[in-house]
Amino acid sequence: MNAFAEAEVKPAPVAVNKVPSMSLLRLPDDRWSPLEIAFWLLPVAAYFAFPGYLVLISQIMIVGLFALSLDLMLGYAGIVSLGHAAFFGLGAYTAGLLSVHGWSEPFSGLLAGAVVAGLFGFIMSFLVVRGQDLTRLMVTLGIGLMLFEAANKASFLTGGVDGLSGMMVGKLFGAFEFDLNGNVAYCYSFAVLFIVFVVLRRVVKSPFGLSLVGIREGARRMPALGVDVNRRLVAVFTLAATVAGLAGALLAQTTQFVGLDSLGFPRSAELLIMLVLGGTGRLYGALVGAAVFMLAQDYIAGLNPAYWQFYIGLLLMVIVLFARGGILGGLEKMASRFKRKEQA
Repeated sequence: MNAFAEAEVKPAPVAVNKVPSMSLLRLPDDRWSPLEIAFWLLPVAAYFAFPGYLVLISQIMIVGLFALSLDLMLGYAGIVSLGHAAFFGLGAYTAGLLSVHGWSEPFSGLLAGAVVAGLFGFIMSFLVVRGQDLTRLMVTLGIGLMLFEAANKASFLTGGVDGLSGMMVGKLFGAFEFDLNGNVAYCYSFAVLFIVFVVLRRVVKSPFGLSLVGIREGARRMPALGVDVNRRLVAVFTLAATVAGLAGALLAQTTQFVGLDSLGFPRSAELLIMLVLGGTGRLYGALVGAAVFMLAQDYIAGLNPAYWQFYIGLLLMVIVLFARGGILGGLEKMASRFKRKEQA
């Protein structure tokens, strides 16, 4: 017999595409980790442990809320800004002017500040999203400078360099009056911060939030997936402006004063420093960065009021050089190295 006929004919192997594991296909987990729960229990513990620092911690929470708004825009969508204080100050002046002219109900004033800042952000977003990084920097800086000078010139309305005073904020729920010790302001600030954080956490873990990350990493590729890039950027810019206005209104109500510096460039620059310290694109990085910056500022300014900015700059350089990704980024790298050593 022919040797070829006797030979066993084996079918050629068929290439089979491997199905990715479920861990690779899994969407971000929306469940709260024990570490997150512990993080949000810290302000509750601080209320009882540090009764003399309630005003300072309230300011940290408000600035942390402001930093969250920029992290949403910069950390997730990649929109850089040097004029984010414009929306913060706009919300503060809205709540302040309502209070000065007789509208003292706190929740509606808070909502009004957020809505006015959000509407202004929506209008300005069409100018901002059209350009790239450098263009966006200049446009947002110009917006902030124009609002600052407008508020300065309209001293008959805003108080100018003397600030807007004479605010009278009513009782929360008609029962809790803002006191000098800051007890009500502390609880009010914490409640607003936590509610907004829960909403933003849900947003960034949704398909909309994932599309923002995709735009940040490669905006030119996203239209191939059916994503309207400009529409998403307009939406996130408006949302970030709304949250910034909410933070400004909250600051105005808890301090019952609005200064011209709420619209100033230094506030926008400090906000960027906080994000660099804490780490962008994490939400918690904005809160950690705000806390570290303000606590360091308070402590160092008490030691050396004239040169505290030098030490803040030194701290920033150390974080950038030795903890890329901010404090949280550095901690994540340390944790991953520790896990690899345990597995080895």
